[in-house]
Amino acid sequence: MDVEAGIQQLKKDLNAVILAHYYQESEIQDVADFVGDSLALAQQAEKTTADVIVFCGVHFMAETAKILNPNKLVLLPDLDAGCSLSDRCPPGPFKAFKDKHPDHFVVTYVNSSAAVKALSDVIVTSSNAVKIVSKIPADRKILFAPDQHLGRYVMKQTGRDMVLWPGACMVHEIFSEKRLVQLKVEHPEADVIAHPECEAPVLAHAHYIGSTKQLLEYTVSSPKQSFIVVTEAGIIHQMQLKSPGKTFIPAPPDNGCACNECPHMRLNTMEKLYRCMRDKTPRLDLHPELRQAAYAPLKRMLEWS
Repeated sequence: MDVEAGIQQLKKDLNAVILAHYYQESEIQDVADFVGDSLALAQQAEKTTADVIVFCGVHFMAETAKILNPNKLVLLPDLDAGCSLSDRCPPGPFKAFKDKHPDHFVVTYVNSSAAVKALSDVIVTSSNAVKIVSKIPADRKILFAPDQHLGRYVMKQTGRDMVLWPGACMVHEIFSEKRLVQLKVEHPEADVIAHPECEAPVLAHAHYIGSTKQLLEYTVSSPKQSFIVVTEAGIIHQMQLKSPGKTFIPAPPDNGCACNECPHMRLNTMEKLYRCMRDKTPRLDLHPELRQAAYAPLKRMLEWS
């Protein structure tokens, strides 16, 4: 059977929309109705008229879609597609951390569980974190979680002091500064573009720092013809589609790999996507009270964006 044809037919039968993150494998990106970063995907999930949302991303992203669409069926090709950053911020320890700073406004990165979102005042993505933190009154103390590297970047951009939860993304924290410098020597004509989840020594070499979507837009608008891409390599597929004449070089991690891929994102496959639509499982469900508690800070993010 032609898996792609089967997916297209099931999409019609279910009145489904397929949302895919930039870090998914290229075949999934090509079959999706919308490909984007966390903010854009949340915005698409909020306004969709489809009966079924098939989320090709990781668990917290499907949770976000369910928070925004309690009455829709939300499917995830592989329920084990988690997130190292979210896993490093369990709700119990996070609540204890929050309780130690009771007068702080809690800003939580979207890469977090619904239970952690429910303990927050506002959610942010890498696309809007600087903008949203800038909206918080200057006299309010801020607690930022769970990514400490994004938090430090936001502090630098806004001048706001924040208490940081000590979390990090397994993909973005293992980029090798040494190998990046070697790439710069080999490709002096290339701009280095990096995601703010990277560690500060890596970001110091970047010509441009931005969210996944912002990195993509930069490569389209820049007159440069060559880029060293310091984020998950899945985004390069969209960069090549939008700028076929340009060169994109994936920055290597601190291991033997030539590029850096998120093992959680890559759990989703075309075959799993087909089966989850055919069988309407695995599905994402949330307790109504948890969903409602997580909805308020997420809605605030969408309004402030």
